[in-house]
Amino acid sequence: MGQIEWAMWANEQALASGLILITGGIVATAGQFTQWYLGAYSIAAGVLVCLLEYPRGKRTKGSTMERCGQKYLTRVVKLFGPLTRNYYIRAFLHLGLAVPAGFLLATILGTACLAIASGIYLLAAIRGEQWSPIEPKPKERPQIGGTIKQPPSNPPPRPPAEARKKPSEEAAGVPTGGPQENPMPVNDEVV
Repeated sequence: MGQIEWAMWANEQALASGLILITGGIVATAGQFTQWYLGAYSIAAGVLVCLLEYPRGKRTKGSTMERCGQKYLTRVVKLFGPLTRNYYIRAFLHLGLAVPAGFLLATILGTACLAIASGIYLLAAIRGEQWSPIEPKPKERPQIGGTIKQPPSNPPPRPPAEARKKPSEEAAGVPTGGPQENPMPVNDEVV
């Protein structure tokens, strides 16, 4: 059985927790909670987490399904280099972003989810995983003439390959499929 790639799980968990933080922040801010500013912070933190986590990382084995529009955010994430590639940094960043939102009831679910994602990222970092972007594969162009050896010389329907006469047999005097001479005389007598 193969090893689990923990970073994939952490990515999905962190993206979902970012959306939950945004939702809780909207509820806290629109509901005019006493600490509504923590709701505004949760919105900003959730947007930051979603932008960081939207591009999936490439799996070490197998293929990775790219998210819709991921290639644009992948360029932005690649610009930050080791700050976004290293899972230790992501783990502590997510944990740090989660703490202030934990003091408000509307955002505590997003905080708990982000703390779990932080723990999974820490596990992925301990196991030596690292984020790498999904690079598009170069499209291979088919070689013209390399795939077609020689076009057929006779029109369809063609007999099976075993039944076809080879040019060497025709030259050796083997009779072809044309008209043959009958060794017995035939009389056309109509009675």
